[in-house]
Amino acid sequence: MRDVVFTRGSGWIPNVISEDGELRLMLGAGADANHEPRTFTFPIGEAHLAVIREDLPRHLLLWSAVLPLCEAAGTAGRLDEDAAVALLDPILLSPPEDVDALFRRIRWDGDRLVAHGADVDLLRRGRVCAAMRSATGTPDEKRAQEHRADRRRAERGVVLGPLDAAILRYTGQYAHGATVPRRLPGAVDAALLPEVMRVIATAERACAGMRIGLDPRRGNRAVDKRAWERVATAVDSAVLRAHPGLADDAVRTVGFLMCSETADRSRSTPVDDDAEAADGRTGPGGGAHKAALTFTDDKGAEKKWRRGGRRGASAEFWEFVGDRSAADDEVFTVEDEERGEGIQLHFYADSVARVTTVREGKGGSDPEYRVEYALVDGLDAYRALVSAFVRGGCAALDPYGPWMPDVAEFERARRERRHAR
Repeated sequence: MRDVVFTRGSGWIPNVISEDGELRLMLGAGADANHEPRTFTFPIGEAHLAVIREDLPRHLLLWSAVLPLCEAAGTAGRLDEDAAVALLDPILLSPPEDVDALFRRIRWDGDRLVAHGADVDLLRRGRVCAAMRSATGTPDEKRAQEHRADRRRAERGVVLGPLDAAILRYTGQYAHGATVPRRLPGAVDAALLPEVMRVIATAERACAGMRIGLDPRRGNRAVDKRAWERVATAVDSAVLRAHPGLADDAVRTVGFLMCSETADRSRSTPVDDDAEAADGRTGPGGGAHKAALTFTDDKGAEKKWRRGGRRGASAEFWEFVGDRSAADDEVFTVEDEERGEGIQLHFYADSVARVTTVREGKGGSDPEYRVEYALVDGLDAYRALVSAFVRGGCAALDPYGPWMPDVAEFERARRERRHAR
């Protein structure tokens, strides 16, 4: 038979229960193999119950000291009751200086105490009893999260100034650096907000007009990593020049905010749709394609694009790439059968081949092709190549060379570039 003898009725603070006539402290901590919360109990005496009833700080200190024992029990182990009982008198019945001395020798969960209002500076100095004078029965989990974040920064040797902290709060990344940044002016102290906004204005000017589009080579949702890095570099450099005293964490969060917003704007802006190819106007290299293009991948998938449709060939091709591209599918081709020309993109090798029919196959003989290779530097270069081919065929690709007909020469150039990086 289990009855609740005392509870503070707030959150996870341990309760005192009576179980078969014995007083026990009951607390939830950790989780089992199915991720369900585990419950632990251990015996206490009447004198301990009296302190727990009347002294919230001591109650919280006991909880903080027992939590590591629960953690040690893991997902299925038993609580070390002897170790838990051994904490009762020293924490609940001893003078403050002895409690402070105990907490310098044992493991304890400081985050729980911070969440319940403990003075962080006093905790850091080992004065746990004095730190708990400001304790409350209602936890503030955000305060504990920020405390953990400060501890991680301290481990990296990072010290935030007031403006650094305000910038991190403005972006919502003070406690969680991996979250998507937002603009939260209400989270910043009013006295610091104008200075924060000056930093943000510097970043906005640095990336004005820049784009971060999607990278179809990595699917339909991945952003162009190189474009992201360009924006981040531009923002970081400008912010550091204008505000040289900022910590790296603050500079980084501003860059993250600008990159995220630039990517969002780019996604909502229509991609250039190769109007020349769509409406039949002549482009460099001999005029627009007369009828159709064929897109294929390395797995045999095929898609036809016909002139006069709603969208241009480049947009249709990159949508095809986004739908099909995968780790084992990184070769894509655009072919103009009427002209006997094609361009093949090798994403795995940062290279491209242009293929021109030299002689048609007749009387059962195979056609003869001229194949030339070139190195490609990033998604923007691939986009330019495809657009040029769409507008003017292989002749329009001349400026994007050098084009190498010899495979051995091309492989040497590719190895040299790889070693140079």
